[in-house]
Amino acid sequence: MAKFYFESSQRDKQLNPRKSTIDFILNYSKALEILEYKKLKFEALLN
Repeated sequence: MAKFYFESSQRDKQLNPRKSTIDFILNYSKALEILEYKKLKFEALLN
């Protein structure tokens, strides 16, 4: 079964993400804030 995955691997192809995908990830990371209180961590999305 691993042989099938190895043969269909796309390691040789160059992946080019769309601009909208990059913008989405950057905007999400800008809006994400991680708050620490004592030993707890809270994630807050500021949208």
